[in-house]
This record gives sequence, C-alpha cells and structure tokens, in this order.
Amino acid sequence: MQTADDDPRRVLGGFIRTQRQMANLSLRQLSALTEVSNPYLSQVERGLHEPSVRVLKSIADALNVSAETLFERAGLVEATGKPADPTTEAAIRSDERLTQAQRRALLSVYRSYVEANVREES
Repeated sequence: MQTADDDPRRVLGGFIRTQRQMANLSLRQLSALTEVSNPYLSQVERGLHEPSVRVLKSIADALNVSAETLFERAGLVEATGKPADPTTEAAIRSDERLTQAQRRALLSVYRSYVEANVREES
C-alpha cells in the first residue's frame, strides 16, 4: 500500500520544488519561464496533479534539469546508463559566485560531457 511519502506525484512534486528553490525561482517566475499557470505548477509541486510530458519538458528546460530526469521521477521512463552526478549539478546551481547564465552554461556543458561518455560506453 502506498503512503503519502512514496506517492510518485508527491515525490516528483517535491523534486521540482527543490530544483526551483535551488534555482532561486519563485513559482511566478517558473510559471513565466514554462508558460504554465502558477496555480497548476503549485498543484504539481504538491503532488495533486500528474503533469503531461509537455509540461515536464517545459519545467525541465526552465530549471536546467534534463527532461529524462523528470521523466524518470514521474515514472514515464526507466533509468538508463549512468546518470549525471546530482551533487555536481547541485554544487553548480548553488554557487553564488556564478550568474544564472553561467550556471546554465556550466550545467549544459557538464550534461553534454556525461551524455557523450555514456554513449561511448554503450
């Protein structure tokens, strides 16, 4: 029997909220970036709605998180290969010495290297 703590919608919502907070974005700012309504995003974060693939992709793009990560958290795909190190990504996101644009660029480069290495290993 599932409890509130292991409800996939709540787990996904909590992950999205954490990523939004680490990116120093308000719900309104995330709403503007994703073109998804503020109330709907709030309900997603609280685990009250299961977002569509389009909404997950928009959220992933706005938060600089790979769409695959959100798809995995939502239970839409199985985990494949070696994921990027979440502590490395968290360190980049939390480094206050970097601008938001620099964080996005570093995350993009880091993920591209990880994905290239995973492809080479396959």
